[in-house]
Amino acid sequence: MTSSSRHDRRNFLAIAMLPLIITLACLIENTSAFGFPTPFNQNKATATGDNNGKAALSKIPIVICPGFGNDQIDYLNPLDQGDEYGFVSALTRRGFDPNLIQVMPLERYEWFKVARGLFDIPNFYTGNCRPDGLGYGWYVQRLRKTIEEAYEKAGREEKVLLIGHSAGGWLARAALGDGSWDVEVDNNAGSNGENLTGEARAAGRVRALVTIGAIHKPPAGDAASSCVTRGALSYLDQAYPGAFLSGEGIAYVSVGGDAVTGSQQRKTSAPIEDDDAKRGSKEVNDVYKVRGEGSSSSVAYTSYSAVSGNGEMTGDGVVPLEWAMLEGSRTIVLDGVVHSINEAGTTLPTDRWYGSEGVVDRWLSEALEEAGVNVVDPGSGNDFSFKTMLESLTGQN
Repeated sequence: MTSSSRHDRRNFLAIAMLPLIITLACLIENTSAFGFPTPFNQNKATATGDNNGKAALSKIPIVICPGFGNDQIDYLNPLDQGDEYGFVSALTRRGFDPNLIQVMPLERYEWFKVARGLFDIPNFYTGNCRPDGLGYGWYVQRLRKTIEEAYEKAGREEKVLLIGHSAGGWLARAALGDGSWDVEVDNNAGSNGENLTGEARAAGRVRALVTIGAIHKPPAGDAASSCVTRGALSYLDQAYPGAFLSGEGIAYVSVGGDAVTGSQQRKTSAPIEDDDAKRGSKEVNDVYKVRGEGSSSSVAYTSYSAVSGNGEMTGDGVVPLEWAMLEGSRTIVLDGVVHSINEAGTTLPTDRWYGSEGVVDRWLSEALEEAGVNVVDPGSGNDFSFKTMLESLTGQN
């Protein structure tokens, strides 16, 4: 297929699916990042995991699940700023092997596939879609494949640390599903000598699911009928609620930002008070004002209303905090942290999203602890926290 014909096909799809895309547009994230510290010494840290013995931190595979509207490049080289600005690089500087960090392969235009849900009749129109249906099934299947590949790449010796950003969080829960995990028949023995035939369990592949800025429940009350997932999120919440597979050994961590309080757009041009920290910065609010959108607070109000049914909540500017906290998981609230690598709906980069250098360490250490990963001092053999490791390497007290 020529480049021109591919371009024409994508234009046709964009026009044909425009109504659904407009409905979903408020959740699309524009992404970029900046800022990074002196690299850590990877050789100074090893880790222990439950039933895994002692293993180098760099041997733990990671799979990043992109959020709605995101492209894999957003986590690797955001806005072509350079790989050093990406979330993957931030993880690498903390001791993980970049060859074992995989972002689920995804191009931005592929989110048009969500529009396939229009043909899920009558479920799309009655609000009874499933996460493995026409709208999102392609993502769920691809994520399961990516997890399996990451597990294999790590020699089947270390289970995957799954990090789901935004919609990637609830879609990761859908990929784990009821815990069943079909694998292809392989007549050869695995790296540990085990037979790879038959059916495995998700808990044999994944050590933990960490969600950052994810939506974990449908809108409340009457607003449930307007959920943009058309029932997929409701199905997930009912079929596999909360930390559904924690009993099988999968750890769950949900991270949410408390940065912007939603409120309806102001009728007057009264200025935002400088000390009103949860109403957005002057720079960002000026952009929204020029576009006639009011402020960070009013933009958040619109998004929170779509997600939860109540715009007057606090959250990361896109997802209200309460909706980002998964029942039964270890919850981490981050003051001042916003949803995406750009300020919501703008091209303004931010250094205060979940994956930026100044924020990662505020949740990663707790997430690793919950996942059963303890850093070991090679000299003494004593366990100590990931936070302590960071402080020792950077000279902090």
